[in-house]
Amino acid sequence: MENQVLVIGSTCVDVIIRVDHLPHTEENLHPDGQQFAIGGCAYNAANILGRGGAPVTFVTPVGLQGVFGAFVRDRLQTLPFAQPVYLPNAANGCCYCLVEAGGERTFLSIHGAEYSFDPAWMARYAAESYAYGYVCGLEIEEKTGGLLANYLKTAPIDRILYAPGPRGAQIAPERTAALFALHPMLHLNASEARALSGLSDLDEAMRALHQRTQAPVIATLGRHGARVLAEDGALLTVPGQPVERVADTIGAGDAHLGAIMGCEALGMPLEEATVRANRAAAAVVSREGAELTQELFVQWMEEM
Repeated sequence: MENQVLVIGSTCVDVIIRVDHLPHTEENLHPDGQQFAIGGCAYNAANILGRGGAPVTFVTPVGLQGVFGAFVRDRLQTLPFAQPVYLPNAANGCCYCLVEAGGERTFLSIHGAEYSFDPAWMARYAAESYAYGYVCGLEIEEKTGGLLANYLKTAPIDRILYAPGPRGAQIAPERTAALFALHPMLHLNASEARALSGLSDLDEAMRALHQRTQAPVIATLGRHGARVLAEDGALLTVPGQPVERVADTIGAGDAHLGAIMGCEALGMPLEEATVRANRAAAAVVSREGAELTQELFVQWMEEM
């Protein structure tokens, strides 16, 4: 099948806790409630791809010990594109998502089996070839991240999309160098681009990252859309899609990246794919949690 997409990474449980503001030391807050929701950077990206009809293979480890693993297993069993790797003697972690009144989120992540990697898992895909492959910095930072970086060196993937994430600057430099040597398209937000490059000006940061990867760089700008540095080094801003209310920003960046991969797999140029991705991210922030309702998803697909 043409333009297949390989996504490797986490599926976890988001424990969403809504508070008026982040707590201070010794403060006693009364959250508005909590809820369990399926999440994880790789899952969020793969879900947009799979529901959109893109030919995606989603390889995701699941630790079956404990309540979080059972929650993830039950959800993945409903997704035809998911290829879970069940680890019966390990436990999944979770992500505590503190959502403030304005919709911004702060993560407290407890990592478990969902962020691990074993190259033996990929043997069954050795005969496949992929137009695009996704990997997140959270997996690269983990103990098995070096194994994942080594696998990607010889993986049957034409173009890697790498999302360093908020901890991208804390990843061991040799691992970042190994990823950059594969000429990945980078997808990150403006703060992450500045931190990873060490430069305060966003355009300079993006150019510095492009110089290292020799590939496009996409920096999301929230409601302002995205800044795109194309293959040839040209810079442009793709305006955002306005929303009436931001419920929360959980999963917006992941959905944005997933939409870009899906649109490019359909043959769209990068600028047009980013327009569609901005709409997907706007749809995600307009509701609670990282997943779109079926109604919102259909609406986004109709706008493509």
